[in-house]
Amino acid sequence: MKNFKYFIQFLLAVICFAFFKILGPNLSSNLSGKLFEKIGPFFRQKKIIHSNIKKAIPNIKDEEMNKMTKLMWNNYGRVFAEYMFIKDFRNGKLISNIEVDGQEILEEIKNLNKQVIFISGHFSNFELMAMYLEKAGINLTAIYRPLNNIFLNFIMERIRKKYICKNQIKKGIGGIKNLINFKKKNFSTALMIDQRVSEGILSNFYKEKALTTTIPAQLVKKFNIPVVPVYIERKSGIKFKIIIHKAINFSQEKSISSITDELNKILEKMIIKNPEQWIWSHNRWK
Repeated sequence: MKNFKYFIQFLLAVICFAFFKILGPNLSSNLSGKLFEKIGPFFRQKKIIHSNIKKAIPNIKDEEMNKMTKLMWNNYGRVFAEYMFIKDFRNGKLISNIEVDGQEILEEIKNLNKQVIFISGHFSNFELMAMYLEKAGINLTAIYRPLNNIFLNFIMERIRKKYICKNQIKKGIGGIKNLINFKKKNFSTALMIDQRVSEGILSNFYKEKALTTTIPAQLVKKFNIPVVPVYIERKSGIKFKIIIHKAINFSQEKSISSITDELNKILEKMIIKNPEQWIWSHNRWK
């Protein structure tokens, strides 16, 4: 029964993608954003989303929270449509739609053949981060979580490997060995640290404990390499800004737990900058 539901979702997604290709990037992004404003609440309870928002912004008013929720679904819908145009963001006419702050940091990493850990969260169109890093000449692996829908995941994995980052590593214990092999070849790693993971640890996140990945901290401890936070925001429509922050060199004396706590603090600051562009629908504190 579950696979039947997934197959129906897959067919609907394929039809939408074909329609988006006809409409073009601007119109597709706008239309899909408006569509998700309407259908998004059917996929996730408003109660969960509002509970999450209040953990980060305790004094938020109901009117502002409802507006934030609506804009979150709009951004979610835009990202869905923009998958069909990742190729154009990387190699075509949409390259100029990405502004970068901190390009010199990437140039230094590339020219000195340095190995780093790029960390970020699911902000605006989060897929553009790894895409731009690899396009900029960084030897990169990207850690991702496969979609539950096995049919749709096939398409997404193909898009990711072809246009985002060719060296994709599945999140979880099974991918760790593959990741270590790439680290030994001096590859940098990009990953999102804002999802709840069963193999993580309870770390402070907006003054409450949340299961958080320890992969960045483990890599810091094992290979003594710096962490580079990356933030991406949607400026308007399909125009984006990627901000590359200065590398953070953690002391080897720091524990995995303390490093993970510090990275969560960085994530908190990123979220508050444009809270409507973060995905609040994940049950982060479950």
